[in-house]
Formats: sequence, structure tokens, C-alpha cells
Amino acid sequence: MLNVVQLEQHGRPIRLAEAADDYEVVRRTLAFITDHWRRQPSVEEMAGHVGLSAGHLHHLFRRWAGLTPKDFLQAITLDAARALLRDEASVLDTAYEVGYSGPGRLHDLFVTHEAMSPGEFKTGAEGLTMRYGFHPSPFGLAIVVATDRGLAGLGFCEPGGEPSALADMKGRWPKAVFVEDAAATAPLAHRVFDPAAWTGDQPLRVCLIGTDFEVRVWETLLRIPMGKATTYSTIANHIGRPTAARAVGAAVGKNPISFVVPCHRVLGRSGALTGYHWGLTRKQAMLGWEAGHKG
Repeated sequence: MLNVVQLEQHGRPIRLAEAADDYEVVRRTLAFITDHWRRQPSVEEMAGHVGLSAGHLHHLFRRWAGLTPKDFLQAITLDAARALLRDEASVLDTAYEVGYSGPGRLHDLFVTHEAMSPGEFKTGAEGLTMRYGFHPSPFGLAIVVATDRGLAGLGFCEPGGEPSALADMKGRWPKAVFVEDAAATAPLAHRVFDPAAWTGDQPLRVCLIGTDFEVRVWETLLRIPMGKATTYSTIANHIGRPTAARAVGAAVGKNPISFVVPCHRVLGRSGALTGYHWGLTRKQAMLGWEAGHKG
């Protein structure tokens, strides 16, 4: 039963119901911050908005994200986003130069991947079996989709939104055979959301299913280190298509493996948080969560 599923968070087992409650508090707090970040609300004001004491909210955030609510607020403000953009170009250049030899902070620096052939993609993945399951995550309920080649899809929904999330994935590969198999996808869910598992000696294999252009964009996203950001135009330049920023934006929006292929790290030219398929609040949550784990 779902209510007995557990995660490990900072070495402490968490029941699914508790994880869901924690995310709901975070979600509501982030929505409040989105509306009021310019005046930097106090922790007491944030806590009052979600009906908790300042101390309770402080400890919940530290347990969930590894940093305080005030630090979390600072991590996802536009000023912080612009600061990331200021050093972004050199970060991407460095990533290309050193490959995946970083200190192992984030799993996507160690992802190995293989793309589906254009022919397979054009047939809508006809005959391909895709196993899926719903699992708790730091960002709400996650749908995990896998093939024999590796992780193929990752999305999110609120409780009750499972049918819509599944339909979203099925729409990407309309001729594939989808089989519900949470037991098969649970190890992937654990691997993706457990920072302790982000090591280079056991890379996570992903199966990128898209056009040649889309796969090139997604491969570029994998090179953005945690805590950094990029823009659509910068990605276009790096794939040798400097006038294709709009097409890059479309490809980023179609990314089927959210979080692992970090499309949430793509910002507007001004540093603004642009649209995100799974919701801007969730995008903010991911950026803040990463800020708490990048040390």
C-alpha cells in the first residue's frame, strides 16, 4: 500500500504521507515567496501564511532542503538567478572541457545515455514496452517511466493528478505499450532523488527519445552543473545553431526526463524564471533544493 512506502531523507526514514505533507507546506510557502520575494518576507510571515510556527517551518525546511527558509528564499530570488547567469558562460565552457570528472555532486554529471534512433522515434515508439510507476519525491508525486535501455520519462503531479500525468507521458510515445510496474521503477525513483546515490562509478542510464535536434539540446542540458543556470540563446550557440533560440526553447519544453535532464536550470535572458511544463513553483522548488545540496 502507498502509505507504507518510505524514503530516506538526510539519513532518516520518512513515510509517504509525511513526505507529501512536507511538500505541500513547501509548495504553499514557495507560492507565497513568488508573490512577495521583492520585499524579502520574514520567516515569521512565511510561517504564518502556511499556519505553522516559525520554528516548525525552520526545521521542516532544514530537513527537506538542507538549508533555512531564509536561505531558501535567497536561493530562488531573481537576484540569485541573475548572479548565476553572470558566470554562466564560463561554467558551460568549463563543463565541456572537463567532461564528467567533477566531484560527484549531481547525478546528471555522470549520466550515461543513448538516444532512440530517428526511425524508432518517427514510429511513435511502436512496439516499445514502457513501464511506469508513481513514487513520492521532494517535489510531489513523480511518474517514472522506464524502458530496457534506461530511464525514459520523469514527470510530476499533485495527488489525484495521476491520470493526467500518465496521459502526458503516453502522448509523447503514442504507439508504445505502457505497463504499470511500480516495483520496476521504484529503484530508479530512489536513485534519482537520493543525493547519496549520485556517484560516478554507477552512472544512471537514460534513454533519450526525440528528434536529433531535441536530443542535442537535452545532452547540452546535462552539462549544466547544479547551482548554475543557462539561457536558450546560450544553448543555441553551443549546439552550433545561434539563431535557433526559439527552437531550443521548444525542445527544452519537450524534455521528457525532467529534473535528471535539468531543463529547470534554463532561465530567460533577463534572469527571469520562465515557463516550466510541471509548474513554475516546482521549478523554484528544484532550484532551491539544489542550492541546499550542492555543497
